Amino acid sequence: MEHIRLPKVENVCLIDRNSSRRPALGTLYLTATHVIFVENISETRKETWILHSQISSIEKQAATTSGCPLLVRCKNFQVIQLVIPQERDCHDIYISLVRLSRPVKYEELYCFSFNPKLNKEEREEGWKLIDLKEEYNRMGLPNSLWQLSDVNRDYRVCDTYPTELYVPKSANVPTIVGSSKFRSRGRFPALSYYCHDNNASICRSSQPLSGFSARCLEDEQMLQAIRKANPGSNFLYVVDTRPKLNAMANRAAGKGYENEDNYSDIKFQFIGIENIHVMRNSLQKMLEVCELRSPSMGDFLWGLESSGWLKHIKTILDAGIFIAKAVSEEGTSVLVHCSDGWDRTSQVCSIASLLLDPYYRTIKGFMALVEKDWISFGHKFTHRYGNLEGDPKEVSPVIDQFIECVWQLMEQFPCVFEFNERFLIHIHHHVYSCQYGNFLCNCEKERREMRIQERTYSLWSYLWKQRSDYMNPLYRNDRSQMQRTLRPNTSPCSFKFWRGLYNRFEKGMHPRQSVTDYLLAVKEETQQLDEELEFMEKRLMKLESQESNYKKLNEKHRNEHLDICTTKPTTVGTHQEYSTDLKSFPSRSPSQGEEDSALILTQDHLKSSDPDLSNNSDQESGVEDLSCRSPSGGDSLPSEDSGKDPDSDEAVFLNA
Repeated sequence: MEHIRLPKVENVCLIDRNSSRRPALGTLYLTATHVIFVENISETRKETWILHSQISSIEKQAATTSGCPLLVRCKNFQVIQLVIPQERDCHDIYISLVRLSRPVKYEELYCFSFNPKLNKEEREEGWKLIDLKEEYNRMGLPNSLWQLSDVNRDYRVCDTYPTELYVPKSANVPTIVGSSKFRSRGRFPALSYYCHDNNASICRSSQPLSGFSARCLEDEQMLQAIRKANPGSNFLYVVDTRPKLNAMANRAAGKGYENEDNYSDIKFQFIGIENIHVMRNSLQKMLEVCELRSPSMGDFLWGLESSGWLKHIKTILDAGIFIAKAVSEEGTSVLVHCSDGWDRTSQVCSIASLLLDPYYRTIKGFMALVEKDWISFGHKFTHRYGNLEGDPKEVSPVIDQFIECVWQLMEQFPCVFEFNERFLIHIHHHVYSCQYGNFLCNCEKERREMRIQERTYSLWSYLWKQRSDYMNPLYRNDRSQMQRTLRPNTSPCSFKFWRGLYNRFEKGMHPRQSVTDYLLAVKEETQQLDEELEFMEKRLMKLESQESNYKKLNEKHRNEHLDICTTKPTTVGTHQEYSTDLKSFPSRSPSQGEEDSALILTQDHLKSSDPDLSNNSDQESGVEDLSCRSPSGGDSLPSEDSGKDPDSDEAVFLNA
């Protein structure tokens, strides 16, 4: 709060650049965590809340006759303009927002004050939802080929790796330590994904410190151990995700890439994914296209093409496809690296795993994938997404690209992903929001030192509780299992612009309803109808059973009456009198008194066997009135209250 110069300004005009609605007049509030704008219109009092951590940039524009404008761009691609009447107030708001949106220490982030009103046990359970030890066990590890190593205990070998890592069983501690010394940042080859069907694996590391001629025996032994951990293959793919020119330039700095002459039984492959600086500039150019006011088709398409954004998405997907094919079709293990092994390496390993394993296409499986390949292996969240004040050149949309790659796959395979688009958008939002502790810091060691799990809450727990909102109505588990490895089409015509993410705040084209929301509504309605149908079928079966019982009892009484009629009477009365009385009865029907007794007996029998009928005293036939219980309010059987003769209705029913 000490950074807020002016907590409240009235008569502020809010102009939503992504909306066609007229500018709104209201009051602007600054709190320790949010910018809040409240409209003056008493009927709606609409509120706009923006987290300080979501603010990407603030631009103070030239004053006009109506006031002093502030242009606020957000990391979730929302853009608003605040017009403040007084220049002095505008300056105070500007200075306050600049400081609030760029915290200098972790304790200033929203997650340390966010309180969802959960007790300590619930918070701890939330962090236990995703357990990577269980995830590796699901892959079939440890086994005779791979072991869980504690070589990085207390982060003594690599401070950006987790403490628990899987390595080939034939790789001893000296080999691992020697390899780490030959790899940038000490990030030696470690297992990311294991395919238990054919023993092929995906490992990850950083670039070797090879320079132009340097080599390391332990590193060569480490790669040989990875190859031997897959007995079905006689070579190992080494994939450098960088453009070859970039990798060669790094050799001048003593780094570089593996020399096939020094490593036995490897096949080296360059991919060509650009670095973080190119990606940052590409996103900026695409966002400029998104902010165009009523662009022509040519301007939009030209701007999208010149940004190169979709070209980069295609390159990342191509890399994942290459690795997935190597593992699933060739049965060959792959070692993946870029420069330091925490940006492009995370992208490619996670995409390849998603293509290979249907589990990662479920809600919980996707959480485990992000936890494993992004959080655990040390992606630089603090630097890449500007959580704290730092070098702007370190910021880059690395995980944004991964999330979009997943969306592009969902568009091609709509029935094999359990989650929907909203799930991805909410994860993207919380990467930047700093509302939960999952995406804080740059590695596991920093998170432990900050005691993140003790002081913040887990996003995975929240998303899991709300998972009904993220279900894909088209998902078919059998289809996903049958189509185990995805083979996407990466021709240019297969890629789409993700308007749901980059233009989701654009209200000009609204109202509209997404296909997913519509299908969810249809699915809910269908489920309700199925439940009603099941209820009606049960009632129908009960009624048919009651009718069958009634017919059996009625037939029994007919037979008893016929027996009486055919027996010579011994009571008082002449044969002529008896014959005359008999003619007054309908053919093969009981007497009125006996018929009444049969009806009473039937009704009493049904009441005792079916408690649901105990309140329907007006049913002489023993058949329940459906109008009393039918959810659809269907027609009921006739009763005494219908105004008809119950005996005649009953006779018709009996004849039927």
